[in-house]
Amino acid sequence: MRARELLAGLGLPGRDLHELPASEKRFPDGAHYRVEIPSVEGPRVLEAVIEEARRREVHVHRVSQGSGIMLLTDPEILEMCHMAREAGMELSLFVGPRAGWDTGAGVVSSAGKTLGAQHRGQDQLAYALEDVLRGVELGLRGVLVADVGLMWVLRDLKKRGVLPEDFVVKVSVQLAAANAAAIKAMEDLGAGTYNVPTDLSLAQLAAIRAAAGLPLDVYVEAPDDFGGFVRHYEIPDLVRVAAPVYVKFGLRNAPNIYPSGLHLEDVAIRLGRERVRRAQVGLELLRRYYPEAETTTPGAVFSGIPTVVEERA
Repeated sequence: MRARELLAGLGLPGRDLHELPASEKRFPDGAHYRVEIPSVEGPRVLEAVIEEARRREVHVHRVSQGSGIMLLTDPEILEMCHMAREAGMELSLFVGPRAGWDTGAGVVSSAGKTLGAQHRGQDQLAYALEDVLRGVELGLRGVLVADVGLMWVLRDLKKRGVLPEDFVVKVSVQLAAANAAAIKAMEDLGAGTYNVPTDLSLAQLAAIRAAAGLPLDVYVEAPDDFGGFVRHYEIPDLVRVAAPVYVKFGLRNAPNIYPSGLHLEDVAIRLGRERVRRAQVGLELLRRYYPEAETTTPGAVFSGIPTVVEERA
């Protein structure tokens, strides 16, 4: 096929890599993988995740949140930054206002459901940027983004020095780029890590890894509204072919709690603890079947991807 030759000429695989070649790429410290716990919706949930991780001896390297910076108070953001820094974890908070929470009807149509996490109109884009600026002022160095326009803005503001050099853009699974060319484009737009769609095969992930250098965030257990897949036995091959990779433990058969708050805090805490337990299960499989896989030292401040700094005085 001529198309395969043309793709190869652009530095892209011409097909999915069903032979599953081992990745030679690594995190800056040489690690193959790190562990992410998502849906950590506030200080008390983060506190519970840290406690559960220590009790189970699970090394959690990153936590992420989905309800948005806009629904956290300044003291809550400062407390989360402090706890994450003390635990040596990355902290990534979602940018707040999104189309799915706006007054438009497009996102509830059968053709528009994938638009829910994007920013609708320039007012909402400005609100999203204000969310980022507020988080950065409070010490946050990692945000979760699902809008190409906001990525473009953040990339250029970082180049201009408006945003810190160590500021990291983690791209949400809801942006849904699903091939090597699309994810290379996200990398060019300033993505620091990319959460791939939950249903990509190992061969498809291997092809993406052959072209892209940024870490991939991969759900090995996906929430029900993202497919509900439980892929724990694939973790060893996933780490081998997709390194550097964040092994991300969502939770099947769990309620969608976005946007969260005090009215759902008890549920969010229990879900956070169970995600850590799921991580223990998955990591036991990884150690059994791919014991040579290396991870980042527990509690390390990550070279190249720091996300928290000293709080504002």
